[in-house]
Amino acid sequence: MQLKTKLILLISLVICISYGITFYRTSDFQEDLVVEHATQQAKMLFTQIRLTRQWVSDHNGLFLVKAPGVESNPFLEQGAIQDAQGNWLVKRNPAMVTRELSAYAAKEGMGQFNVTSLQPVNPDNAPDSFERRSLESFAAAAGAGEAIEIERVEGNYRLRYMAPLTVNSQCLQCHSRERYIIGDIRGGMNVTIPMDWAYAEIKTNNRMLLGIALATIIIVSLSLYLLFNSLVGRRLKLLADAMDHYPEQPFSNHSGAIDRNDEIGVLSKHFRRLCQRLETSQRELDTIREQVFQSEKQAALGRLVAGISHEINNPLGGMQNCVQTMQRNLDQPELQNRYLTLLGQGIDRIKGTVQQLLNIGRKEPLEIKSGDIDGEIKDCVELICMGHKNIQLDLQLNIGKQVMTGIEALRQVIINLAANAVQSIGKDSGTIHVYSRLHMGSIHIEISDDGPGIAEENQDKIFEPFFTTKEVGEGTGLGLSVSHSLIERLGGNISVQDSPYGGACFTLTVPFQ
Repeated sequence: MQLKTKLILLISLVICISYGITFYRTSDFQEDLVVEHATQQAKMLFTQIRLTRQWVSDHNGLFLVKAPGVESNPFLEQGAIQDAQGNWLVKRNPAMVTRELSAYAAKEGMGQFNVTSLQPVNPDNAPDSFERRSLESFAAAAGAGEAIEIERVEGNYRLRYMAPLTVNSQCLQCHSRERYIIGDIRGGMNVTIPMDWAYAEIKTNNRMLLGIALATIIIVSLSLYLLFNSLVGRRLKLLADAMDHYPEQPFSNHSGAIDRNDEIGVLSKHFRRLCQRLETSQRELDTIREQVFQSEKQAALGRLVAGISHEINNPLGGMQNCVQTMQRNLDQPELQNRYLTLLGQGIDRIKGTVQQLLNIGRKEPLEIKSGDIDGEIKDCVELICMGHKNIQLDLQLNIGKQVMTGIEALRQVIINLAANAVQSIGKDSGTIHVYSRLHMGSIHIEISDDGPGIAEENQDKIFEPFFTTKEVGEGTGLGLSVSHSLIERLGGNISVQDSPYGGACFTLTVPFQ
């Protein structure tokens, strides 16, 4: 997963959690606020009804002209009186006033209210479950407190508020037979406030908050995506591309769009300094590697000169004898012609040896050019084995055509491996086996001997610089290391294993064009 995706997801998650907490707290706060507002409304209505009841009680009730729908109260001792004109007047006590006002309020969709008691005179005033619980709590607490509850009935919300009603002197006019005394709790008044409108508003606000939250998350995520791409992502991609194409393309080609006074700019500057150090180190390494290569080549030439000096001296001695014989026999044309032929052969032999030495001494080991690999192998191995009459050659060269590769580097590697084989055989009789072929787009060469071989614990170390198993003064420990470096620079591979002939077998695989 990309860094920008992780960053956007993480920030979106943080925003979601923050909005979730805010949404929850806001919704909870709205509900608390609405409930508090409805409670205050219920308390105000309770106070108004209580004062109305108090006013009715203080005036010994209300008397209304009896008419249809305005009947007398059967629970009052003097529920009706007749005036001087013969009109019947029915009495309305506080309880009936409360109930009739509640009916009017219900018709208007306003809050409802009623008076109830654990021992009601009128069965219609019997308490429901909420009222009963509230009255029992009032009785247990000696009339202190109030009861508030949110109910949901048939999908409709309503707030129930109830407070106790205590007996005063005016109440005894109607309730003396219940043996109340002043200060007793004769019941309570319940006020019911409809809450559907409030919860509808809460739902509307919640939907609005949710929409704002989703829009904010989308806008913030999109802004983060664009800002990250502009300020971080695109510049990191340029820096990564510069790293991928280094050292083929200089880093300075890309640094203009990356370098700024921020963290990525600092990283770019550090990478530029790293590139500069790498380039300096690479130049020094190339110089040292060329010096090591030339030193090893000169050491190999020195060993070759010591080994083949008698190969040059032998034809020179024969040529000297021919010249002396010709001088003594100037009058014999046939002898002169035969010795001239021998002189020419000797010169050709010396010329070939010198040419081989010159070829080995060439520079530019990684120059890719066309060449006869089999011929190069044959020349190098024969040159190394000159003067070693105890060593036989088994050459199975099967490439059979010219190919494009690093001829000079390959020549140096074969000389080093052949020289190791000669030194391994030493003064004993032995054979150097060389096998070559083309296989799957690569040059495949095997050089093996029947010497004592390489100990298994040393096979992983022989390509390390300065590692040698020879005595002091007999080897530098650089030949195989240089050979390994040259083959790798050609894109090939070199390995060693036990030879089926008893010694060591070096295998080269080098691509060609």
